[in-house]
Amino acid sequence: MENMDTENISEELVVYYCSPTMAGLKTGSLFNCPAKNGETFKKNIREMNRRLIPRGARIVPLKKMGKSTLVYMYRPNRLREDLSDSTAERILTGLDYPVGEAEKCIVELVRRLETGEAFPHEIGLFLGYPPEDVDAFMKNGAAGAKCIGVWKVYGDVETAQRKFAQYKKCTQLYCEAFQKHRSFDRLVVGCS
Repeated sequence: MENMDTENISEELVVYYCSPTMAGLKTGSLFNCPAKNGETFKKNIREMNRRLIPRGARIVPLKKMGKSTLVYMYRPNRLREDLSDSTAERILTGLDYPVGEAEKCIVELVRRLETGEAFPHEIGLFLGYPPEDVDAFMKNGAAGAKCIGVWKVYGDVETAQRKFAQYKKCTQLYCEAFQKHRSFDRLVVGCS
């Protein structure tokens, strides 16, 4: 990847880290973005959302970390669906999240990232990881994982490995297409 412009959210950076979410294959993606100027960064977030929201995607800053910010791209409709899973609801209820309100759950996740010393492992639910795997990781750490890829798998290894391969292929194809055509907007699949 080329050197990223530190005053803008680089389209190249988003494509590299968020292709499966852009393609509608994955609920959400995280990436660390250089952000020296807070006001410029906020303006760039608003501009990117102006382009993403009509296609069913959104991007939000989660946590400022020195000269960079942890950024979350997600599909709101998929997130609502994922968080309504009974295992996801049980996990979030146990952690005092406002279950049934995905946007408020994101606000609570941001609060936990800002105030907590430990990284909130329930973040996997916001990224589209299987709730059973998130639950097992929260209980066992890395112990007992059957497979490690995009996430630690404790349950259905075959399905997870297919998804890992799909995400990898998507990222490769999106990066190649972006390098060739430089058309970010065309890479964001419209999902309702």
